[in-house]
Amino acid sequence: MLEKGALYVVGTPIGNLGDFSPRARETLAGADFIAAEDTRVTRGLLARFDIHKPLLSYFEHNKLSRGEAILARLRAGETCALVSDAGMPAVSDPGETLIAACAGEGIPVYVVPGPTAAISALAVSGLPTGRFTFEGFLSMNKRGRREHLAQLEAETRTMIFYEAPHKLRRTLGDLEKLFGEDRRVAVVRELTKIHEEVWRTTLGEAAAHYREHEPRGEYVLVVAGAEPAPIEEAYTLEDAIGLARERVEAGESPSEAARSAAKETGLRKAEIYRGLVEST
Repeated sequence: MLEKGALYVVGTPIGNLGDFSPRARETLAGADFIAAEDTRVTRGLLARFDIHKPLLSYFEHNKLSRGEAILARLRAGETCALVSDAGMPAVSDPGETLIAACAGEGIPVYVVPGPTAAISALAVSGLPTGRFTFEGFLSMNKRGRREHLAQLEAETRTMIFYEAPHKLRRTLGDLEKLFGEDRRVAVVRELTKIHEEVWRTTLGEAAAHYREHEPRGEYVLVVAGAEPAPIEEAYTLEDAIGLARERVEAGESPSEAARSAAKETGLRKAEIYRGLVEST
């Protein structure tokens, strides 16, 4: 039994209908109405599982006005199920705005987990999964795109991007320029569908391939992070004096030992020499 006046965020299949969970089906069947990104897509999914519920379109260009209508119905005690065309609502999806509005008004929000292209692609990428950053779609706006990529130049975590086929060549080219042709990437295409493909390669090879071949399907790019910068070891004055003392014991004069220790540690020779003399 669903809670009245609550929003249910429901994950739907990203390709294979076998991934549609029993709980997701029960939630959609039990809701008073369903807010869908594209009602035509969702209507096909509901028909496949014999679910009959009123649909309300909710997408990027009507999310503010339509969001108010949904909130009004939730305040009145109706139960709404929120779905996207595929995957989890609110992840690179206008559902984020509706959920934030519900949270601001204290309206209960529950999640019914489902397939997520980003995490699924990461899992099969063969790249480090312990720390990662989800970057979604790069902006079509040249300035916004440039600023977004500039922030990632030194990123050491694995990066996940969504990309449509008509923008893939440009994105691979931009990533190759930023990270270099040898940076590892997993090009993940059409996840859970008949033509699912995971290609583990480099940005240079991927960019060259798609300059010659037409991109087809929806893509997730999983890009290796940069190698962490080496950590410079910081020496204390006591460390430097210890190094100088070892050199004196090996036969160097105190002055020579202090000079060598200063060169190795970056500390001042005079301070090292003074400390060396005082400690002997």
